[in-house]
Amino acid sequence: MNRFSMDFIFGTATSSYQIEGAYQEDGRTMSIWDEFSRTPGKVFNMDNGDVACDHYHLYEKDIEVLKTLGVDSYRFSIAWPRIFPEQGKYNQDGMDFYKKLIKRLIENGIKPAVTLYHWDLPMWAHEQGGWTNRESVNWFLEYAEKCYEELDEQVDMWITHNEPWCAGFLGYHLGIHAPGHTNMEEALKAVHHILLSHGEAVDLLKGKFKSSTPIGITLNLSPMYPASSSVNDQLAANNADGYTNRWFLDSVLKGSYPVDMMNLFSKYVHSYDFIQEGDLEKISIDCDFFGINFYNRSLIEFHAASDFLFRNAYSDYPKTGMGWDIAPEEFKDLIRRLRKEYTKLPIYITENGAAFDDHVADDHRVHDVERQDYVEKHIRAVAQLNEEGMEIAGYYLWSLLDNFEWAFGYDKRFGITYVDFETQERILKDSGHRYAEIIRNRSI
Repeated sequence: MNRFSMDFIFGTATSSYQIEGAYQEDGRTMSIWDEFSRTPGKVFNMDNGDVACDHYHLYEKDIEVLKTLGVDSYRFSIAWPRIFPEQGKYNQDGMDFYKKLIKRLIENGIKPAVTLYHWDLPMWAHEQGGWTNRESVNWFLEYAEKCYEELDEQVDMWITHNEPWCAGFLGYHLGIHAPGHTNMEEALKAVHHILLSHGEAVDLLKGKFKSSTPIGITLNLSPMYPASSSVNDQLAANNADGYTNRWFLDSVLKGSYPVDMMNLFSKYVHSYDFIQEGDLEKISIDCDFFGINFYNRSLIEFHAASDFLFRNAYSDYPKTGMGWDIAPEEFKDLIRRLRKEYTKLPIYITENGAAFDDHVADDHRVHDVERQDYVEKHIRAVAQLNEEGMEIAGYYLWSLLDNFEWAFGYDKRFGITYVDFETQERILKDSGHRYAEIIRNRSI
């Protein structure tokens, strides 16, 4: 039996575009994901977030689910296009939704953990270059400042950005996420400005606002293992680690970009002059915690035809519905590496979960045995890491609800709550009932 301390935070997580719907209500304008999901061939089935889980109208129902789970905290994100539907134009109606949500959470004893950016960049910003434009840092700061002014007294924890790797490299290099560009130089600029806006937003909260609310960033990290002991596969795994992990870890926690990756990227970049003096000091500003989203490990092999000489290799590990390796032991390796090489900050697992092909059974339950097993293994790993002194302060299960899963549309279900997207009925899955039991007993 592995136990958790009483101050350990159990939570669950969502993001605005994936659940809210109400895409044209109360002054909200279009985001890059509204536009991307309307572009043929970009999102499975041409699904979009116009309605999603209709959380904008059904948030009270979703808070009831949170109460049933017994979570300490709920992590959600704010939709930037609700707050600034036009450049420089603040929209109080958009902010009022989050004020209502936070008020109801607090009344129910649930701590709000708020992410400022979970990928729904306003179209007005995109039309001026989006994150490739250094002015985006100022646009983000204006947005963050309003959020701090209106919400900081009620918020328990701020996260500046969720997974800048996805927003930057999936969005601007690989083209799989909005805005769907495939330009490495654009991607590097976008990532740099996202990370710079993180540093500036932390500085704003601690400086101008003199706030004591904890603030940090969330990175998605995936440990990379060579498929063989060959020099080529080891090189490939190093490059994969640099592209996915070290480009973000080194800049945020060490104040430098990894030189080997700068060399590798340089054939796609005319110049690194977008990195200005003082930027990396700002990016690596002191935070109060470090957020990690963990889903899988990757097995990597050399591939001469790919941009950076690597590709995913065949792995015989059991897989989630996304085809991702289930790897709780490698998750432990990742945390140990972070503690050894990178940071002493309290760590929150801000997302962890799995997609599987769920169905409502004849008894009107969802018997998601594989997800329950996945969740148990990873929560047990967290407990074991804490017994080693790794200081993981909390765990947020992804996700509270089945929702819009980006380029996969509604084809992939990550929720511990089943959502019927026709009727908006919510059914707590067996994994959700098990999570509630773990939280109640504070042990696994």
